[in-house]
Amino acid sequence: MMVAGLAALGIAAWVEHGLGEVPCGLCLWERWPWRVLAVLGLFAALSRGRVARGLLWLGIPVMLAACGLSAVHVGVEQGWWPSPLPECQAPVFHPGTFAERLAAMPLRPSKPCDAPTYLVGALPVSMAGMDGLYAACVLAVIAYCLARGRRSGRR
Repeated sequence: MMVAGLAALGIAAWVEHGLGEVPCGLCLWERWPWRVLAVLGLFAALSRGRVARGLLWLGIPVMLAACGLSAVHVGVEQGWWPSPLPECQAPVFHPGTFAERLAAMPLRPSKPCDAPTYLVGALPVSMAGMDGLYAACVLAVIAYCLARGRRSGRR
């Protein structure tokens, strides 16, 4: 779980800092389940028995949350619904001087949440969609490991 979480965060950091893609508000929210999963995985690796198994069980709702956040983001990208985050909405400019408008601008440019980021040109799956697919795969692996441990009698 720790490796899966750190891999997702590492790819997100590479895309942001290495490729220069600006993340939107939903992209930043999608990183939280991976942080939680990495911490749970670390504690599970350091634990034994029931405690480790309990931490594995906690990975399931974390990955369900990751899948849910990805589904919300893909829906926003596809135009199925508006983003639930206010920072994804278009900015509202209030009257005032040019200097006041410049002072009100954010320090970092934001990216609208409905503008998908495609990493592979020929693959029509956005990064948010890939995040959801990866979360579903990690969820399946965690569930498989828990079921396998139950069948073999290990607790």
